[in-house]
Order: sequence, then C-alpha cells, then structure tokens
Amino acid sequence: MSQTTLKQKKNEAGMRNSKESLDGEKRKESDKSGVRLNTQGSQELLPKTDSQGYLVRNQWSRTSRTPSIKAASEEPRSKSNSVKLPNSSTSSRTSSTSPNQQDSPPPTAPPSARQSAPNQQSLPPDSRPPTPPEPEPSHRRPSTKTQENPESRTQSIMRSSQPREYTLTSPIEWKSYSQRRMFYPSSVQLDPDCMSQQQQQEEEEEEEKDDEEAYWESVKKFYEKVPSCSRPRPPKPKHAITIAVSSRALFNMVDARKVYEEEGLEKYMEYQLNNENVILTPGPAFRFVKALQHVNARLRELYPNEQDLFDIVLMTNNHAQVGVRLINSVNHYGLLIDRFCLTGGKSPIGYLKAYLTNLYLSADSEKVQEAIQEGIASATMFDGAKDMTYCDTQLRVAFDGDAVLFSDESDHIATKHGLDKFFQHESLFENKPLAQGPLKGFLEDLGRLQKKFYAKNERLLCPIRTYLVTARSAASSGARVLKTLRRWGLEIDEALFLAGAPKGPILVKIRPHIFFDDHMFHIQGAQKLGTVAVHVPFGYGQKFSA
Repeated sequence: MSQTTLKQKKNEAGMRNSKESLDGEKRKESDKSGVRLNTQGSQELLPKTDSQGYLVRNQWSRTSRTPSIKAASEEPRSKSNSVKLPNSSTSSRTSSTSPNQQDSPPPTAPPSARQSAPNQQSLPPDSRPPTPPEPEPSHRRPSTKTQENPESRTQSIMRSSQPREYTLTSPIEWKSYSQRRMFYPSSVQLDPDCMSQQQQQEEEEEEEKDDEEAYWESVKKFYEKVPSCSRPRPPKPKHAITIAVSSRALFNMVDARKVYEEEGLEKYMEYQLNNENVILTPGPAFRFVKALQHVNARLRELYPNEQDLFDIVLMTNNHAQVGVRLINSVNHYGLLIDRFCLTGGKSPIGYLKAYLTNLYLSADSEKVQEAIQEGIASATMFDGAKDMTYCDTQLRVAFDGDAVLFSDESDHIATKHGLDKFFQHESLFENKPLAQGPLKGFLEDLGRLQKKFYAKNERLLCPIRTYLVTARSAASSGARVLKTLRRWGLEIDEALFLAGAPKGPILVKIRPHIFFDDHMFHIQGAQKLGTVAVHVPFGYGQKFSA
C-alpha cells in the first residue's frame, strides 16, 4: 500500500473523529438550550428537565392565565407532574414519531436553569446515574395523560381556569313547622322510632290540648241550645252592688228550724239530707231578689257590658251538707245566685266585708245587730201576714227617714225633750244637712242605677222607684229632709210625710218589695197588712230583740 493511501485513511479517520467530537459538542449545547440535533442534522425540541433529569411542565395561573415556571429548587415535584428524561436514543425515536413536538417552537429555559447549568458538571445523557423519583402520597395516581401528551394537559388546565356561570335561584322563604305541616299529606306519619322522646311528648300534649278544646267547644254549643241553661255571667264583685241574704230570709225554713231547736244539730242535718230533693218555699226576701234580677236584665239590655249590677250572695251558717237542698231550690226558681257562703255553724258576719257586702238581710236579729256594729247596712226581715201581689216589672223600695236614711239626731231630741223642742230644733237648723244613716249608701246605689236609665230616656219606664215614708210633718220639719237629700245629690221619687199617722195603709197602696224602718210598731203595722217590712236596729233607744 502506498504512502498516499495510508495518508488518506489517516485523514479520513481524523475527520471522522473530529466530526464525532463536533456532533457531541453540538448535542451538549443543544441539551443546554433545549434543542437537540437528530441524526439527519435537523434540530429537535427537547422537553424541559430539572437538574435531576425529570421533565418539568408549565403551570398556569388561574388569575392571570399566563404560564409560570417554577425552578426545581423552589418546591419538590410529584411523580404526576415530573417525568424522568429518557436517554438520547429514546428521545430521538419519540421525537421522530410525534410531529406535534417538531412543529412547536423551542421554549426558552428558565433563568434558574441557565444559572445552575454552568455550575453543574456536564455529562452525556447515557452516562448520568439514574435518580429515584420522590415518594408520592398514596391517594394520588400518576397521570398517564401528562406523560403521553403534555399539551393536552395544558389545554385542559386552561379550560378549567375559565370562570363558570351559575344560574341564580330565588331565595327560599323560611316557613315555620306549623306552616310547612299544611303542605304535608295527612296520611304520612313519622316513624315513632325515628322521633325523639321529646318530640313525641310535645305532639301528645298538642293532641290532648286540641281534644280538650274541641270537647269544651262542643259542650258550649250544646248548652247554648238549651234555653234554661243560658245564664248570664255574674258581675265582678268590685263593681257590683252585693246583697247578702240568709237562707231563712230567702226561703221558708220554719219546719227545719223547729227540728233544730227541738232535736239538735244532728237530727237537723239528717232531716235536711233526707229532704234535699224537696224544694223549699219562698221566704220574705224572695220577691225582693226576683225584682233585683229584673233590674239586672233591663240594664244588660241597654248596656250589654255593664258591671254595675246587683250581685246576690247566699250567706248562711248552715253546714255544707245542707247546701245541696239550697242549690236545688235556687235552680228550681231560676234565681241567679252563684256565690254561696256556708259557715257550718259559725257566724257569717266575718265574711261580709270579704264579700264586699253593701246590704245584709237576715232573719236573725242578733247577727243583724252585729253587722250594724261592723258598719254594714243590715236589717231583720219579717214576712207579711197576708199574701200581696207585687209588681214584677219595677223594684219598689220604701225608706223611713230618721235612723234609716238619716242619723238618729232628731229621734234623740224628740224622745228626750218632746215634740215642741224637736220642731224648734228643725226650724233652727233647716239649712244644715242631717248626718247620714245606715241605709244612705243603699239609696245612693239605687240612684246611680236610676241615672243609667235616665240617660237612655227611660225615666218613665225606669224599673227602680224609691219612696220616703216618714212620720215627720212637712210644714214643721219636712224642709230640712228635702234639703239634705238635695245636698247629697240624691233624688227620691215619692216623699210621704204622715205627721205621725200609721204607715200600714200607705204601704198597702205602694206595695213595696221591701220597707226599712227603725221602729217596731211601724213594722208590725205594715206586717199585718201584708207588707214585707225589715227592721233596722239603729238609733237611740233601740230595745227590740228577736
């Protein structure tokens, strides 16, 4: 072989080595810049890798929508976001089969990667030692889509970063349980096992309350249909005119009283229990109580909500066992007496003030005297010896003057100094009002109710009429009486001055339901003619005792 042939072979071997060294240097530079030359001499885009050889993908900010590339030293990369860089042969084969990567422009490397690349020792890709990937939490899985096609992953991130439009629904109005319960079907019932014990108890209480209301409503409708059971409500005690009546004054209990006086209390109670279904006959106060109820009925017609009415209280010292017979008798006659006081043998006087009593009527003079001493208007009742017809549409009340409506001043002067001194005294003090007597308050109550009828133009048809029946002389002592009534602001419908004449015949003409007087001879005269007269044990020289 000639020397020229050997020189050519040496030159070819040197050129081949120099060419390979040039290719190696170009590959190193292309690795730094992110571009690799393939075997044909064309440039090939390489994926971005970190210092350990793992693939770095672009991260998009959802707010600015611009790619933000983080350095490998800032935070660790998970397995799903970083893929190990393949060797040169594998990447060349992959790049040749994927045209999308060849067409895309070469991305620029991050500054941090540029600064760290010169400091690192450049080694060929095949000679780099493999670095184990970082451990990944068990709940994450590597994304195969990222490994296969990073651009599709980037596009999906961009699409997910776009703001979503949500349809606005109108606000729902809050409703309570009772309102929402109306929309539930009645057939649906909650399982008791799913309900708490408190809820079950509340529902049971509501059901019981509803049942009780329905029951009382049905009872109310039933009794409203019965005419005899439609009772008006009693007035309130603080507004009413309370009239306390004993059982012996309201009913005729002469036979029962005789048993008590002759055989004692036990026989008396046995007698009342055996005859509790026997209705008692009316007593001296019976017609007076009926007239009071008629006034109440007229007032309710004109004033439906009126409370200034008469309120009757049955006040007796009988035992509670006797109360059944009294209740049966009251209901039998249709008397509107709702309040009873059965003291069981004790005196009922202590309860008079508790009941706000305005007038107390009893057949027991001792109890009446005791009530007078307590400052309560009281009177002892006596029944008329003859039957007399009374007006059913008008309450008629007759009063004596001295020691009844007025004080006993005049009686004291007449008894101690005679009639002449009495006449002189009355003429001298004609313009001086008389002091009030025990029944003055009851006359005021009657006058107040009369004015209610006058306000409705019912003066001529007023169901209340008052009378002054006095033994005074009109000429000598009548002026002081009328001026006293005028000063008190009271009106008397009729004033009868008898000048000492008997009162019985005048009372027969008047036919009052009750007549108040302080002298027994006037009471006895009226009683003989059939008038219901009551004795007021007040004044000078009272010696009468029952």
